[in-house]
Amino acid sequence: MRPGHKLGWAALPAARSAVLSTILTIGFVLTGCGTPGAPMPPSLNLPDPVTNLSATRAGNQVSLTWTMPRRNTDKLLLKGNLPVRVCHKEDENACAPVPANLLFAPGAAGSFTETLPPALAAGAPRKLACFVELPNRKGRSAGLSNAAVVLAGEAPAAVANLTAEVRKDGVALRWTPDSPSAPPFSQAAIRLHRTLLTPQPDAKPKSQQGILAPAPEPLEQSLLVDSDAAGRALDKDIRFGQTYEYRAQRVARITVGSQTLELAGPLSAPVRVEALDVFPPAVPTGLAAVATAPSAVSEAAIDLSWQPNTEADLTGYAVYRREGAESWQRISPAQPLVGPAFHDSRIQPGRTYRYAVTAIDQGGHESARSAEAEETAPNP
Repeated sequence: MRPGHKLGWAALPAARSAVLSTILTIGFVLTGCGTPGAPMPPSLNLPDPVTNLSATRAGNQVSLTWTMPRRNTDKLLLKGNLPVRVCHKEDENACAPVPANLLFAPGAAGSFTETLPPALAAGAPRKLACFVELPNRKGRSAGLSNAAVVLAGEAPAAVANLTAEVRKDGVALRWTPDSPSAPPFSQAAIRLHRTLLTPQPDAKPKSQQGILAPAPEPLEQSLLVDSDAAGRALDKDIRFGQTYEYRAQRVARITVGSQTLELAGPLSAPVRVEALDVFPPAVPTGLAAVATAPSAVSEAAIDLSWQPNTEADLTGYAVYRREGAESWQRISPAQPLVGPAFHDSRIQPGRTYRYAVTAIDQGGHESARSAEAEETAPNP
């Protein structure tokens, strides 16, 4: 190269590329050494909306339950108690606020019960959507919760004169039925609520109870009686020796669009009943008596048989005999007979005997005597 000769960039492509690469590298290093990036927007601290709101109505009271969120919309943990707004709306109307001063901790179980205003507690049943909203300190929120729907309108009348009576086949319940002149939307079915007041502790582990051990009774059960016209129902699913409490309420079932909703009236006054087993088994049926002539190996006898009883608590049977107008005498052992048969060998040839049978349960209750069967002992 001659002294003083200058090379252009076009003549030295490799040198130009090296210089540009060096400049860009220096620029990146400077940017990463303390140069601030784009600022992050401040958090609005909006609590996540409630997603599991549920609502029930009994009488003119609506009860809401839900779970408070733990985080805000920026996925940050919430701190301190959070205010909760409640509102409800009909159709496309605005969500009308409900007076309430509610505070709940993040993650807590929320609940609220309100008495419906007169306008919502009157008229025909109609859809009412309930919501909760969680505002931040500036009154802003991430939106309403899911809608929990109940029925507004006139609730069915309270059940009057509820009574309970223990019978052999269960607990018979009675109440004053609906008036035939009641509006169609107020005529309702009856829901019976039963509470077990004497739960039994499970003394043995399940592995030691055996396959035939009865399952524990639930503490709470409900029974929906389809029609209120008769004013009576029978609860067959009871266990003797237990004490139960019953309450009843009328329930109107209304179809709104594709959804069936219930409008329940207030709960009745409770009635308690002690289900004592004071009822004897059913009277045995089908008693037959057949005489057997004496033989070389056996004496004369009269054999009895009858249809077996089906009670679960049956212990056995007792056999009675009489002659003519004499009084009945028990001729079977003191311990009840297990099977529906008896062999009477204490007879006199030529005499006519009358027989009857009773059934005995585990409580010692004895049924009335069966229909009589008559037979004459054979002569030798």
